[in-house]
Amino acid sequence: MQEYKFFDQVNKAFDRAAAFTKFDKGVLAQIKACNDILHIQFPIEMDDGTIRVIDGYRVEHSHHKMPTKGGIRYSTMVSEDETMALAALMTYKCAVVDVPFGGAKGGIKIDPRKFSVHELERITRRYTFELFKKNFIGPGNDVPAPDMGSGAREMGWIFDTYRQLSDDINAEGCVTGKPVGQGGIRGRTEATGRGVFFGIREACDNAEDMKAIGLERGLEGKTFVIQGLGNVGYHSAKYMIEAGAILIGVAEYDGSIYNEKGIDLEKLMAYKTEHRGIAGYANAKNLETNTAVLEVECDILIPAALENQITEMNAPNIKAKLIGEAANGPVTDNAHKIIKERGALILPDSYLNAGGVTVSYFEWLKNIQHVRFGRMEKRFEENSYKKILSVIETISDRKFTNAELADLAKGGGERDLVDSGLEETMVNAYNEINELRKHHNVDLRTAALISAINKVGFMYEGMGIFP
Repeated sequence: MQEYKFFDQVNKAFDRAAAFTKFDKGVLAQIKACNDILHIQFPIEMDDGTIRVIDGYRVEHSHHKMPTKGGIRYSTMVSEDETMALAALMTYKCAVVDVPFGGAKGGIKIDPRKFSVHELERITRRYTFELFKKNFIGPGNDVPAPDMGSGAREMGWIFDTYRQLSDDINAEGCVTGKPVGQGGIRGRTEATGRGVFFGIREACDNAEDMKAIGLERGLEGKTFVIQGLGNVGYHSAKYMIEAGAILIGVAEYDGSIYNEKGIDLEKLMAYKTEHRGIAGYANAKNLETNTAVLEVECDILIPAALENQITEMNAPNIKAKLIGEAANGPVTDNAHKIIKERGALILPDSYLNAGGVTVSYFEWLKNIQHVRFGRMEKRFEENSYKKILSVIETISDRKFTNAELADLAKGGGERDLVDSGLEETMVNAYNEINELRKHHNVDLRTAALISAINKVGFMYEGMGIFP
């Protein structure tokens, strides 16, 4: 089986986009390079008293803007190559959606399912200590976040450890994706999946682009398959279904299922929780492999699991007309060419899964400003709306019920403002890269990287690094 170097895949796409920019080769080389690479090994005492050495990584890809930003992955697949690739993608992703961070990424090489909660806490806290010692964490220099295998609990441990080590008044901003009670933000858990939905919805709302791939405008009635029912996959599917799309296929690590009439997402999630997988689910056909469902007839395919899931081996069999990359690097470079030549539209990871870092940015702002979004304006907005509604009642003899008043006069709370900001970000970014796509006659992945290279390159030139 061919081995795919993830960082090489990212750089191939970068080089293709760089040809449409006007930067010197030296500038382009600097943009591609990872500025700092950290590989650490540290001992952890297990619950049974034995000692185990853990491998951890942190890569800061670009310091063109500070702090750097990127999640921490808990997986046996973690490697230096993967972490470098993901850090580079974070740089480009932040640039595409105009989030003012450089890219970074971290990883701990473990299977979190094989450790107790106490062992995971010791690993997370020691990893944070190692990052702190080497100046790889802090609200002004490098801000981690959740990724595959980690979540709000782990981010809370990171924050608590950093707070004990530092007297920084902005300590809450050292990490995002925290529990709300520890400075987290409402809407962060579903942010990446919500962003995936906004991106796909925006693409499907373009009648001209949909006609080009043989689809009608809008999400209503469109069939979709999703690979990976983790946090991102679940929320992507949830919002797609709420918008009228039909889930007909799901792939997980233990198998894949298909039902052309539709799959009940919540029943499937309950089954997955109980059985720790989807294999054997009775309300759908169980297919022969865990990737077979990727090749069924559908309108939209959403790979939301790992990198390198669609290669030149299975790309010729992919029938979806639109592929939305909810995961990082799920489509290899050669597979991208095959799918593109077939005429399908690919929404690239460097754009589509930027919802997480966008809302992480909002959380970081909340932390360093020390004020919750909506705290100052929510009541003012509600009172203003009530005055307007009162005037309407006076001049029209229309009396609003209490329920109508509560709904119509609602001020923007934190979750409302976060969702609004995320939607604005994803809509504007899609329109920007779609215009670049048509201007240069390229695909959306290349257009997104052209946008990113231009923004990062101008920053480097403006800093006077390249006289």
